[in-house]
Amino acid sequence: MVSVGLIAGLLVLLLFILLLLGLVMFYLWRWKRRRDRRQYLELVAAVPHVPSCTPLVIPVSQDSCAKPGDIPFMLPPRFPIPRKDTEKSEDKAEVTKMDLLAHRGSLCVQSWYPVGTVLAGLYSGKVVAPPPGMATRLCFSVEYRYGGEQLAVSLFRLGNLPPRFHSNITLVQLRLLPDDRRPRQAKSRGTGPDPEFNDYFLFQVTAARVSQSTLSVSVLSVSHDGKRHAVGQVLFPLQGELGQAGRVLWRDLDTENHHHCSELGEVLVSLSYNPTLQRLSVEVPKARGMQPLMDAGVCVRASLQIHTQVVKIKSSGVVKGDSEPEFELRTSFKLRAEHVDEACLRLEVRRETDYVPSEPSIPLGVVVLGPFMYARGPQLQHWMDMVNTPLKPVKVWHGLCTTT
Repeated sequence: MVSVGLIAGLLVLLLFILLLLGLVMFYLWRWKRRRDRRQYLELVAAVPHVPSCTPLVIPVSQDSCAKPGDIPFMLPPRFPIPRKDTEKSEDKAEVTKMDLLAHRGSLCVQSWYPVGTVLAGLYSGKVVAPPPGMATRLCFSVEYRYGGEQLAVSLFRLGNLPPRFHSNITLVQLRLLPDDRRPRQAKSRGTGPDPEFNDYFLFQVTAARVSQSTLSVSVLSVSHDGKRHAVGQVLFPLQGELGQAGRVLWRDLDTENHHHCSELGEVLVSLSYNPTLQRLSVEVPKARGMQPLMDAGVCVRASLQIHTQVVKIKSSGVVKGDSEPEFELRTSFKLRAEHVDEACLRLEVRRETDYVPSEPSIPLGVVVLGPFMYARGPQLQHWMDMVNTPLKPVKVWHGLCTTT
């Protein structure tokens, strides 16, 4: 019994000693914390005068091996609140406030105390407003990476989009001609006259080939009913344009047909596409405004081409070569849906001589209908209307162009 009581007394004494040590350590920790707080230096509560041309100076210790405790720490000044009853003091404080904000920047904490500013010069990819004018312009940049043999294309925005397209979604298709026929597509992040894209594309092309390539950028406008309308195209030859890599470029969209159209006459063309049967139906009933041929007849030849390969050629019969010949050509071509944006229809009016059968026919005029890769102007719009209205024939008169 005596030993048990002795052990119990020792345990109680040990617990008391541990409790006492804990209290001593707690009070030492509080004392040290208060002492550290008193070491901080607080600035005088007054509004400092900072000239607008004075650079910001941050005190830094000269000793490169300084410990964290040697770094000076200062609390920001407490600016006095101006009194409302004194108009002059209020104006003076406001002027000081604006002066300091102009010097330090616009980023603030709480009410208005300035923290820092953003240096716009650090961002080389800044996109400015489009150049003045009414033309629709594309903003982009190109850069060739010789290490990975990659052409990087950054698509930024469009400027001065026509008003009829302001409420539509804008699509852009990029190709690297003449080899790359698979389009890369980008969708605008908004609507309006200046839609933005901020997309990035990579084309794998060798250094020897990149200077011989042309960047093709086609712009389409998609209405609320899903129909696509051609806006324009930019053809950007890369030869001699990769010296200043990454610079922001503005190029006008090509919206006109630059093929030379002479007074050769016009042909009436009807197109329709059946996506279920994957069939392109073509009808060329007649022509007008042709130069009469007294000793020869004329015919019309329709050929379907995908990329650079002619898939099929069909021709009408030879008719009298007067000013308004009636061809009555009705034919169809097998065209898969994935090739609609890669194919074109070429229509040639040719002169046929009945007296000399061995003499080859002579082309009198040509019309090329297709997407941006092949056509412009009315020919491009006719193709787009055909795609937008499947199963419905679309008839348009087209002027013949010279074959050269």
